[in-house]
Amino acid sequence: MAQPTETTTAPLPPKTAGGITFKSLLSEDWVAFIIGGAIILAILLIAGLNPGLKFQAPVYQWATAKDLFAKVLSPANILLLALIGVIFFLLALAAVFFLGGAPRRFISGFIVIYILGILSLIIAGNSTISYIGLEYVIFGLIIGLLLGNLTVLPEWLREAARSEFYIKTGLVILGSSVLFTDIIKAGLPGILQAVIVVSVVWFAALWIARKLKVDDEFGVILASAVSICGVSAAIAASGAIKGDKQKLSYVTTLVLIVALPMLVLQPWIIRVLHIPEIVGGAWLGGTLDTTASVTAAAQLVGPAALKAGVIVKFSQNVLIGVAALMLAIWWAFKKKSAKTGDATATSEDERPNARVIWERFPKFVLGFIAVSILFSFFIPTTTTKQVGGILNALRTVWFSLAFVSIGLEARFTDLVKLNGGRPALAFIGAQVFNILWTLLWAYILFDGRFLPVPDL
Repeated sequence: MAQPTETTTAPLPPKTAGGITFKSLLSEDWVAFIIGGAIILAILLIAGLNPGLKFQAPVYQWATAKDLFAKVLSPANILLLALIGVIFFLLALAAVFFLGGAPRRFISGFIVIYILGILSLIIAGNSTISYIGLEYVIFGLIIGLLLGNLTVLPEWLREAARSEFYIKTGLVILGSSVLFTDIIKAGLPGILQAVIVVSVVWFAALWIARKLKVDDEFGVILASAVSICGVSAAIAASGAIKGDKQKLSYVTTLVLIVALPMLVLQPWIIRVLHIPEIVGGAWLGGTLDTTASVTAAAQLVGPAALKAGVIVKFSQNVLIGVAALMLAIWWAFKKKSAKTGDATATSEDERPNARVIWERFPKFVLGFIAVSILFSFFIPTTTTKQVGGILNALRTVWFSLAFVSIGLEARFTDLVKLNGGRPALAFIGAQVFNILWTLLWAYILFDGRFLPVPDL
């Protein structure tokens, strides 16, 4: 895995002699919050001024070479992708400036990462690949891993590989599709599965990590990734405990590598074992790490599985904010040893109080929660439907940049070398437990034997 550099996560600029400046107050979380929020507000403003407007989202789906050139590579679609690229470039460039990065180096790197991110979306848009269930996150990671492991990355490309910033911005936008009204549709079974699965799997994963002598910082990031929703939860957890960037990169790489066989095998197991469709969907929603992967896998099972899977996944996504807050509070009470960095000894300069908890809490999660509440209770349903497609498309582009960047920052050899490969073993062990535990509760809650089957 690539060693963290100052250009990847640059520190905040120092205070000026005249006091604290606006620039010095901004962190990566706040910048992601502001940019994600600005994108949403701009789209809502355009929709409000043009109620009948149908937003045009980029096209990535194709079946034949003719489709590829007629649809995906058509002048209109390329122009739309270029327009999105320019807007994202300007927003990201502003972020780099406020975060104290190197804007000149960032320019060339961003163009390369953007092209690679769009390439991953186009590859995943092929009908055959889509049917198998392979999604863009896998191809973005593979492209990044090949470049990061087979070449020596120049500094200008490292400067633009800001995976956390990209995914944090995308997560703020994701809040627009995580609606509390949809979660209510799953009823008591959906809510119970989210809470029971997440809580038990989290503690089980941390227990496995400790048994394998993996430190708690690593274990917390790993447990959050396995139990809640993969990369997004790992980043939120790392932000809450101010985790090591190398450990976060390690876990996010593991999430995507392990997701590949799960995407293919779980739908196959559902069909072979004749698992009821709605139970299979709940199982997929509770184990696969992204809404896109749940959608892709559940579509191979059936429409009921798709609805159940997406709703269960949304129910878990909502827990990102709750988990981040609880982790920030819990970690503030952990005492770090001066010698090892483990949570064992009292720290006089960081007593657990409201200020410390607030400083630890990942601020981009506030954006995710605020946007989710806004779209759940204040934005009319007609407007939500009008802007939903374009917001999902923009969020997907941010995520594609993030997964390419994760690949660029990761090293295959570190998966074995770092801590003797024990974190990888802990992650795989926790994921196996997650798969079995979630399947058990999917049967208990969605089979209709103990509780009424939700009307989806």
